[in-house]
Amino acid sequence: MDTERAAGILLGLACGDALGRPVEFRSAASIERAHGTVREMLGHGTHGQPAGTITDDTELALCLARSLVELSRFDPDDIGQRFVDWLESGPFDVGLMTADAIRHIRDGTAPETAGRRVWEARSEGSNAGNGSVMRCAPHAIAYADHADRLAEVSERSSTITHADPRCTAGCAVLNLTLAGLARDDADPLTAALDRVDAPGELHDALVTLPTRPSTLRSSGYVVHTLQTALYHGLTAESAEEGIVAAVNMGEDTDTVGAVTGAVVGARFGASDLPDRWVETVGHTTELRELGEQLATGTFD
Repeated sequence: MDTERAAGILLGLACGDALGRPVEFRSAASIERAHGTVREMLGHGTHGQPAGTITDDTELALCLARSLVELSRFDPDDIGQRFVDWLESGPFDVGLMTADAIRHIRDGTAPETAGRRVWEARSEGSNAGNGSVMRCAPHAIAYADHADRLAEVSERSSTITHADPRCTAGCAVLNLTLAGLARDDADPLTAALDRVDAPGELHDALVTLPTRPSTLRSSGYVVHTLQTALYHGLTAESAEEGIVAAVNMGEDTDTVGAVTGAVVGARFGASDLPDRWVETVGHTTELRELGEQLATGTFD
């Protein structure tokens, strides 16, 4: 993968995450009343953090990227331990399913079993969150030229915390799409859906994206997140336009912004992201370096 696109994926993810963080859980109307259209990195707001602060979306993506670069392979045990260390550091934001699965790992459950335990314990409506699709993008860079391995790793990585088929398939579809976008393939989303056996609801939501944004939802449900992020990411005329549109929809603004950011980063590259965002967001030097290392490395 081109290093400019690789860096764009990770930096776009972080920019969308940080732009959305201060207005997370607020409605679109509430955001508009308070801020008009959010285009700048805001301080305080939800979670009360300084402007440019990333959340668990980017922090967990960093765990994946660091593991891949340091080991040159996908290693669920290493990723699981990194997740445990991260949770024990006391992050200000962590999803319920993610936290439950990491606690299982901490207590001795194998990483690729932990997410299934959490999934099986939860009822429909609370068992298919977006906590794995928000972090999965590093795999798209590392395995960009190996579609079958990319799909496999994406699904297995999701299972560490999110084992619902909508989540595992969603990670595979998103990552195959990111890899295709970075190659300038003609229709990478359709190619991804042709390769992945996605559950009917997920497939139907993505196979023909809505023509009007008014039909989209930006909740924490994985199907909503992917449909909305892919719509904004694939129709925007610039990276900034896509991320701003996604964040200002409200609801799960940091994660929908992060996934949209990865998509526009793959399409347009790091140089299309606004300098004022990149200069404000935390970890941008490391994210750029990790993107380049993932793009140029060889991974088992």
